[in-house]
Amino acid sequence: MSRLVQALALGFGVTMAGGAYADGELHIYNWGDYTNPDVIKQFEQTFNVKVTLDSYDSNDQMIAKIKAGGSGYDIVVPSSYVIPSMVQDGLLAQTEPDQMENFKNMRPEFVHVYWDDGRHYTVPWQWGTTGISVNTDMYKGPADSWSLLFNPPDELKGKINVVPELGDVMNAVSFYLGLPLCSDKKEDLKKINDTLLAAKPFWRTMDYGTLEKLTGKDVAVSMNWNGYSMRARMQVPAVKYVYPKEGIASWMDNVAVVKDAPNMDNAKKFQNFIMDPKVAAGLSAFARYDNGIADSQQYMPADMKGAPEITPPEGFKANFVPGCSQDVADTYSKIWNNLMK
Repeated sequence: MSRLVQALALGFGVTMAGGAYADGELHIYNWGDYTNPDVIKQFEQTFNVKVTLDSYDSNDQMIAKIKAGGSGYDIVVPSSYVIPSMVQDGLLAQTEPDQMENFKNMRPEFVHVYWDDGRHYTVPWQWGTTGISVNTDMYKGPADSWSLLFNPPDELKGKINVVPELGDVMNAVSFYLGLPLCSDKKEDLKKINDTLLAAKPFWRTMDYGTLEKLTGKDVAVSMNWNGYSMRARMQVPAVKYVYPKEGIASWMDNVAVVKDAPNMDNAKKFQNFIMDPKVAAGLSAFARYDNGIADSQQYMPADMKGAPEITPPEGFKANFVPGCSQDVADTYSKIWNNLMK
């Protein structure tokens, strides 16, 4: 057991011993390296339920699995912008989290959200921003702009990682170019396409493994999520998280229940469970992101309080970006497929 896991087990009162499970199962499908194993053990022991956990790399991968039907999963953790279409396509169960006992702990600003107004389907998992991580030992130049990825100085060429997440990349390049997000103008879409194709030769990799890329010093700069940037800094103090001056997108990943969940009751119990402040703090302590539950901050590790990755600069305002229209999404897909050749 790692020191981090030991600390979390002690801090959140989780017993690590195994046991027999008599009251059913719960099957969770979540992003990789994003789930505190001790929180899972606590849920298992509290409700006498056996949990299995599988992981995915992208919203698209998760949605394709659920759309195919018969996945066997109960819980998924979609990002905010894909939830409206998942609801429209009948993929999610209307579990009414707003009627659950722990809903009283929800932070008010996360109740009436564009992706689930009033919270009839989802509860918060973690939320954060998508910016840039810079190893300041490897690069000492200006670091305040998306140009680090899309028009890098010579000393960074071949030392850049970009996450292969379509939405994050399209938002970032739109901010860089000063374009409206989800613009449907042909000239704007052409600028996006041309900028990405021109920048790609300067990227070393397009990889989700930002933590490994940065701590292994394979790259000097990476598009990154703030929590992963903090985890990288904990291993390599020279890693700095940058809020680009052109703008930055916020996101929230949310716990939802699959429409044909085989263990519906246990899935609802899990939604209610993670709205407990101590449990939410346990999720944040592992993933290093903020959550949507009031009073959870008091239970978080001391090094998260005031951390630059968690505490945005003065004047920052969360910018949760809705999904684009179908026409724009289709064009984005064409641009993306061309980029990935």
